[in-house]
Amino acid sequence: MIDKVLNYIEKYNMIQKGDKILVALSGGPDSVCLLHVLYSLRKTLNIELYAAHVNHCLRGKDADDDEQYVKDLCNGLGIRVFTQKFNVEKYGEEKGLSCEMAGREVRYNYFNELRKKYNIQKIALAHNANDQAETLLMRIMRGTGVEGLCGIRPVRDEIYIRPILGRTRKEIESYCENIGLKPRIDKTNLECIYSRNKVRLEIIPYMEENFNKDVVAALNRLGEIMQGENELLKEISKECYEKYCYKEQNRVIIRKEAFHNENENLLARVIRNALYKLKGNMYNFEKNHISSVIEIGRNSTGTRTILPNDVVAYNNYGDVYLYSKEDFENSFGNNSNCKQKEIFLRDGNVVCISDIKISLEIIPKEEVNLTESSTYTKFFNYDNINGDKKLRYRQEGDMFNPLGMKGNKSLKKMFVDMKVPREKRNEVPLVCFGEDIAWIVGYRVSEKYKVTDKTKQVLKIKIERGKS
Repeated sequence: MIDKVLNYIEKYNMIQKGDKILVALSGGPDSVCLLHVLYSLRKTLNIELYAAHVNHCLRGKDADDDEQYVKDLCNGLGIRVFTQKFNVEKYGEEKGLSCEMAGREVRYNYFNELRKKYNIQKIALAHNANDQAETLLMRIMRGTGVEGLCGIRPVRDEIYIRPILGRTRKEIESYCENIGLKPRIDKTNLECIYSRNKVRLEIIPYMEENFNKDVVAALNRLGEIMQGENELLKEISKECYEKYCYKEQNRVIIRKEAFHNENENLLARVIRNALYKLKGNMYNFEKNHISSVIEIGRNSTGTRTILPNDVVAYNNYGDVYLYSKEDFENSFGNNSNCKQKEIFLRDGNVVCISDIKISLEIIPKEEVNLTESSTYTKFFNYDNINGDKKLRYRQEGDMFNPLGMKGNKSLKKMFVDMKVPREKRNEVPLVCFGEDIAWIVGYRVSEKYKVTDKTKQVLKIKIERGKS
């Protein structure tokens, strides 16, 4: 057992010399075996061992006895042990989680608190080959893809390691018996009250008896093969993600070309990568949710869908924006969210507002070089200007007379025509003369204030961003 576990650790490069390792110790056969094997290898691997136990407060005296057993075991081996009591049932009710999911969340939170506090490099988990087989069968029955068929990984996030994942439950129980260890037995694991227990106690034994006596090993081989295949696909999809996607502040943007140029299966992986970048996990995202994002990307601008975990997918002129629901509502709120501040501009002055620097200069017409006009430098007929010069943001009912056009258009319609993203419209500065919008900064200037042959004086306005 010890040599096989050592080979498995080396195969997946789980541990480096000098690592501090925290063993998740329930007191059951798997975790007790894991602790003892790592204890036996501590000098070979040059590691420092710790253990952590969470009492879920679900099984009364049995749970308390488990906790005491763990303390006694670790004290006997000279291993520092950390324990925590936590009302998992109450936590699950508050969070809307099943007891199983609540317990998992509580345990991982506790393990990571300890990891950060004590500068621990690895958290060792006691999943075994039977756990892997059960996981794969359950995923197959639910319907899964390549990612799901990878099953439980030997190493995750370079933190979580599973040194006995390659060993069967029978091997583990034999090891405990031979060494004289007497682990605790959770009686609920012997009851067919959970789906996983039914797979463990009924389905796998039936398959072993009637189809393949080595079905556990066969399923583990499947997981290992799919992990290799998946790594290749991950590299390809990563390149594709970098080609089409980017993260900007509180959102991830998938460019429209991805929805028309790429194979749908590869596109699905790109979307999964984008969701992971946004949320940091893939909990509750299923195939139908990925398909709905693809549908949004191939639909018209303005269409949207709500995904699990409060994620919104929104089509913005063909690009798909992924937001958290709260950030989406903040960005796409009505005009009440517009910036209300008005800044008055004075001739010949330089005004700095946040990250915008605005300079105004009055120049005789004959000295003006109109070729200097650019996206953020514009010239206006000073002779036609009446009222205060100011910079503001959009307001309800704004109208604008675009250069080269007779009559006004609503600013809202202008934004649509110019394909200004909805969430950016509240942030576009407007240079106004009196009540007239003279310049939609970065986009269009007004017909009313264009420089003509009859113009005598010209107002030059230059805007620079990122200045203060």
